[in-house]
Amino acid sequence: MTFVGFTGAHSTLLWATFVLALALGVVANKTHFCTMGAVSDWVNMGDLGRMRAWLLAIAVAILGVAGLENVGLVDPGGAFPPYRGAQLIWAENILGGLLFGIGMTLGSGCGNKTLVRIGGGNFKSIIVLLVIGVVAYYMTNPFPGSDQTLFSLLFYEWIRPLAISTENGQDLGSLLNTENALATRLLLGIVLGFAILMFVFKSADFRGNRDNMMGGLLVGLIVLGGWYLSSNLRIDVEGDNYSLGGYYEEWDMLSDSEVGKPLRGRPLSPQSFTFINPMGQTFGYVTGGLERALLTFGIMALLGVVVGSFLWSLLTRSLRFEWFHSIKDFLTHVVGAILMGFGGVLALGCTIGQGITGVSTLATGSFLALFAIIFGSAITLKVQYYKLLYEEEATFVKALVAGLADMKLLPNSIRTLDAV
Repeated sequence: MTFVGFTGAHSTLLWATFVLALALGVVANKTHFCTMGAVSDWVNMGDLGRMRAWLLAIAVAILGVAGLENVGLVDPGGAFPPYRGAQLIWAENILGGLLFGIGMTLGSGCGNKTLVRIGGGNFKSIIVLLVIGVVAYYMTNPFPGSDQTLFSLLFYEWIRPLAISTENGQDLGSLLNTENALATRLLLGIVLGFAILMFVFKSADFRGNRDNMMGGLLVGLIVLGGWYLSSNLRIDVEGDNYSLGGYYEEWDMLSDSEVGKPLRGRPLSPQSFTFINPMGQTFGYVTGGLERALLTFGIMALLGVVVGSFLWSLLTRSLRFEWFHSIKDFLTHVVGAILMGFGGVLALGCTIGQGITGVSTLATGSFLALFAIIFGSAITLKVQYYKLLYEEEATFVKALVAGLADMKLLPNSIRTLDAV
């Protein structure tokens, strides 16, 4: 898609993103696609239906990105955020994933589910969104009158030195075959994608559940659509083609004025759906006076999911207003939102942002973040279950030990709460 000016290309990016996200909101609401729910069903009931839907979305995204990148139609290597960056920030991926997994369990859903719930009339999720937005914004932006962010104050000095520098990128293709990473990624993508598909469709119950199949397939395709859209917008300047990001870098040379120039260039890079950093961007957009220069792919994605979910709720008459039923419920959600804000930025994404979008690039850090998110949510669910079942007898430590023993990470001999 080639345009004669920046404004047309940028507007297409924003509105096409909104349409894709609107579809995501409809699909997630209609099919109950929920990554936290997938972990909960697995841990509490042994039901892998929604987990298989999540895996189906991952497989579709992996296969699509591998194929389209091989023919030059998507550019995950230049993505925002930099999933394949030369530094493997493994400690941030793991810690951030753990915090996010714990937080999404306490906050009743991941970033995408929070937006879907808002569209369905859940006012609790509005509070979750506000808290995540503030934390995520100040994780990446300095406090007023300061050059310090939450990340620089709390994390940078001790966690960033743990990063491992790689010469050509930390995706699996680059790590295994630096001389021909593209072909290696294609092969790995095909093998991994089809292996996941075989596991997913092995289940007769899953094959018989149209919502789970439709949810996984469409979410995967929507993520792939985000990659394709953001990678293929071009601006023609006297026969030379520029990407949005490339035009931004050469703005002074290519444009006669500052009219229509976004505030930042990085959000113009190839990307797909993620929701924690965009919640921070949305906070900045609102407090910045709703200036068009602050609009990004992420903000339009956030708005689109809410609107899509709201429209589906209206269409199906399922709009239900919900509020906190106690002070404890309020505080639990706020703590969960804080953890999601910290964790989502540290890990470079959420269950969609890293769990599908990031993993589709075969970035090592994305896999680490995904596994950490699942573990963080699973162990939190275990602790909640044991504390609910045994009430006062189950201290946090006892519930944690029991949960870890259930997951075969501690010997059964040291537990004091019987397995159930």
